Amino acid sequence: MSEPIRSFEDLDCWRACRELRIFVARTLCNALPKDERYRLGDQVLRAARSTTANIAEGYGRFHYLDNAKFCSNARGSAWEVLDHVITAEDERLAPGEITTEARNHVEKAVALLNGYIAYLRRAASTKPPLEGDSSPITSNQ
Repeated sequence: MSEPIRSFEDLDCWRACRELRIFVARTLCNALPKDERYRLGDQVLRAARSTTANIAEGYGRFHYLDNAKFCSNARGSAWEVLDHVITAEDERLAPGEITTEARNHVEKAVALLNGYIAYLRRAASTKPPLEGDSSPITSNQ
């Protein structure tokens, strides 16, 4: 039997987005030239931070479809991170290895988000509205 989800921190999709955010902050931003840390670095870091923040905010909603909408926003932010990383590689601001690693983080996060969003949409059509707990989930999604 799986552990119940008690917080957004228990969601696999949030954990994957956290790994992406940490990768961006510690690896990508540090690899950028100093002047780009305040231009492209700021943009990519904001997008990465948005992934986890949107999942957390959606988890705090009392309706499955509200939660799914915020997770969709998180998914869009994950793809935005990848676009910024590709830009960094195209402009020779960061090495290709960073793009490869970032792509792996993004693809993992998006796959987990897709699964969680599908679960939320199914739950919205089969379960009663939530009262007081935004995610009565019994398995990691």
